[in-house]
Amino acid sequence: MSDIHGRILWYELMTTDRDAAAVFYSEIVGWKTQAMTEIPGMDYTVWLNSKGEGIGGLMDLPEPARQMGAPPHWLAYIGVDDVDATVAQATELGAKIYAPPFDVETVGRIAIIADPQGAVFGVYRPASGQAPAKSPPVFGDVSWHELTTADAEAALTFYGELFGWRPTDAMEMGPGMTYQMFGREGDEGSIGGMMNLPPNAPMPPNWMMYFYVEGAADDAAERVKAGGGRILNGPMEIPGGDHAFQAMDVQGAAFAIHAK
Repeated sequence: MSDIHGRILWYELMTTDRDAAAVFYSEIVGWKTQAMTEIPGMDYTVWLNSKGEGIGGLMDLPEPARQMGAPPHWLAYIGVDDVDATVAQATELGAKIYAPPFDVETVGRIAIIADPQGAVFGVYRPASGQAPAKSPPVFGDVSWHELTTADAEAALTFYGELFGWRPTDAMEMGPGMTYQMFGREGDEGSIGGMMNLPPNAPMPPNWMMYFYVEGAADDAAERVKAGGGRILNGPMEIPGGDHAFQAMDVQGAAFAIHAK
């Protein structure tokens, strides 16, 4: 397994109002934005963290997705050594392919997949064949990845087969509710957690990204509300003494905030 395979490399917001979303997240997370000009005819904005590094992008929600009823949403792209082989393996494991492998000039090869429970993610092989250097999260990075699903145990098996992810620590959240953390094979620590959806939950299985911000979580929550967003849960203390909350932006995309 290479240094790319199983690492989450990119985070993309597909939305119905790019200008409003750029202002909203810049106020909440502290991102700066930069137009991607390397690809002729492509209208794409890059999110920059506190070190000026690109961590994700912003684009219009594609019309076919709108016609299928897809709301604005965040999408995580997981690095793989071979996109086509990963898509074939995912299909054998019961996944649904939303977008078969395709190439983006100067960027790399991409596919969009829904896992067997329905949570959507992307797979990505950078054109350079290299992944960004690993380092502790800085402000503006994604510091945690959370899957809420219909069958967390089956999901961990699926992602373990596909990406080499392994179970790490676990916490009991209540009767029958285990929060299972996971990490990448060969790496220390955890990069996210998985848990079952509560009974009668209104949302489908989904991935949520936690954006690491400077200052207090309470202050970030006030910025969310001032910008027209909605707090879904929290702020609350999490293991280790940090704080986090889940929210929804003005266009309806869900996200989360992590603060010291």
